[in-house]
Amino acid sequence: MLAALIFDVDGTLADTERDGHRIAYNAAFADQGLDWDWTPSLYGELLAVTGGKERIRHYLEQWRPDFRVPADVDAFIAEVHGVKTHHYTQLLRAGGIPLRPGVRRLLEEARTAGLRLAIATTTTPANIEVLIDTTLGRQARDWFDVIGAGDIVAAKKPAPDIYEYVLRAMNLGAQSCIAFEDSGNGLRAARGAGVECLVTVNDYTRDQDFSGALAVLDGFGEHGRPARVLEERDDVEPWPDDVIVDVALLRTLISPGQRAVRRS
Repeated sequence: MLAALIFDVDGTLADTERDGHRIAYNAAFADQGLDWDWTPSLYGELLAVTGGKERIRHYLEQWRPDFRVPADVDAFIAEVHGVKTHHYTQLLRAGGIPLRPGVRRLLEEARTAGLRLAIATTTTPANIEVLIDTTLGRQARDWFDVIGAGDIVAAKKPAPDIYEYVLRAMNLGAQSCIAFEDSGNGLRAARGAGVECLVTVNDYTRDQDFSGALAVLDGFGEHGRPARVLEERDDVEPWPDDVIVDVALLRTLISPGQRAVRRS
């Protein structure tokens, strides 16, 4: 039976990338006297690399081979990323990044139904805390049994390590959980740990490969504003065109016998 919901953060709980993280990176670059500019299109390409420090390193290697890297490149990247985190949390505190429609509703429904909640992400713990505080209230940090974030595991998505960490911390089997992701890397991480995954895409990720997802939706849906089903897996009963992701629906996805397998 369904016991827990595990959420990615950036792009899943909130549309944080284009007008959040990207803006913060550029502000950090300016503070550090760097002439780097991550445009919306370039940032979309950089999102193929998970983890902020890893993304900066990838940019240096692939886009700026002309840049004279300091002797201690790890310390340099960590410093730039720390400044970026400061700018990002300031953006969050200004209230400019809301939760995606349907997220608060689903979290509250899950708690009422007795389901456990967890987070599995590559973003830093500070980013998560401020996002929760500014959108749900500080008390909502306690809604999540486990917050797996940042560098808590060595290998980041698409490696399954962060999901395996969360499952161990919750003492749950993968078959009793559903993950929510917005990217192909996130989907592969969840499925690599054996967790079924529902994908809610955004503008940066909607054209990625989501093979193996329970379904691909354009959001979580609200009453009067349902989400659209963009892709679905062949081995389950067809979905309606429009859905609201709620606990009742999720239980049918994970519980044997409650959702009919599509007949060939």
